[in-house]
Amino acid sequence: MSLAQDGRTRPRVRVRHGLLRTGRWSLRYDTRALLVCGALALLTAGTAVLALGTGSYALSPAEVVRTLTGEGPPGAGFVVLGLRLPRALVAALTGFAMGTAGAVFQSLTRNPLGSPDVIGFGNGASAGALVAIIVLDTGAAQTAAGAVCGGLATAAAVYLLAWRRGVHGYRLVLVGIGASAVLGAATSFLYVRADIGKAAQAASWMIGSLNARDWTDVRVAALGLPALLPVVLLYARRLTMLEMGDDTAAALGVPPERSRLVLLAAGTGLTAMAVAAAGPIPFVAMAAPQLARRLTRAAGPNVLPAGWTGALLVTAADLVTQRLTGSALLPVGVLTGVAGGAYLAWLLRGERRAARL
Repeated sequence: MSLAQDGRTRPRVRVRHGLLRTGRWSLRYDTRALLVCGALALLTAGTAVLALGTGSYALSPAEVVRTLTGEGPPGAGFVVLGLRLPRALVAALTGFAMGTAGAVFQSLTRNPLGSPDVIGFGNGASAGALVAIIVLDTGAAQTAAGAVCGGLATAAAVYLLAWRRGVHGYRLVLVGIGASAVLGAATSFLYVRADIGKAAQAASWMIGSLNARDWTDVRVAALGLPALLPVVLLYARRLTMLEMGDDTAAALGVPPERSRLVLLAAGTGLTAMAVAAAGPIPFVAMAAPQLARRLTRAAGPNVLPAGWTGALLVTAADLVTQRLTGSALLPVGVLTGVAGGAYLAWLLRGERRAARL
């Protein structure tokens, strides 16, 4: 309680939002969400430092930081900067892209199961990349292009098949699940038709792995963020309105289908670039937005908190796989798949209880 000038007490109001103004532009932000993003960014950086010091050539966190600033022990520069740093950056960048894309798709479908790896967009990107690897025998840049083309083609097909006087969430999820099954069969066919060398290369990539990542993969992972993240942030307010329904969004001046198409393309592009860099790491795009929403306790898509949550999840999973095996041989997708399966069971149980209520 606070004392007013007239001597009476007034309730103290807790302000959760802030407003920044610069000329004609203004930015409204949620204070708790901003603090959550900062905390997640620090945790991601700390986890990455621990991962950079893990391996046969072990380094303490202080030695890793000194190496990053150019003052590390002899030989540490090559190990940290040349071998381990690209892997850590790919983990953070792909996790951020997957978390952001998951927030977009779950908000568009208004369904916690509406993540790109469930509704087929991730599988479309994987199929496109496999065509580049197995059929065309191309390099990293062409593989990335194949993943983007495959993801966008799948998104267009799912959107058109789900169209019926507009696109609604459950229909998009159901059509996407069917497309995912078809693409899974196509992927299996590619494996069967490939020679043993290419099949082994594709299999190690398809499980979702950060092994042997280099600066080329970092550029692939980072390529989509500067172009697509501003689009998602610019349309975040429209995304919040779309959650209230097309009629409400249209009444508020938001064109539903045009906004949905732009967000669908941006989310698919983020997913495709992440898949091209590290393979289809499962369940990150599904879990990150839900965890972010619980941390911020805020309605809406929570795009940035979901992105930082995804970055932390992949970075932490990479650290755990290295600590469990004593090496970097265990693909990170194995750990996220196991953890994601448990998370999916918990999520479905919660949905069942909510339906009973």
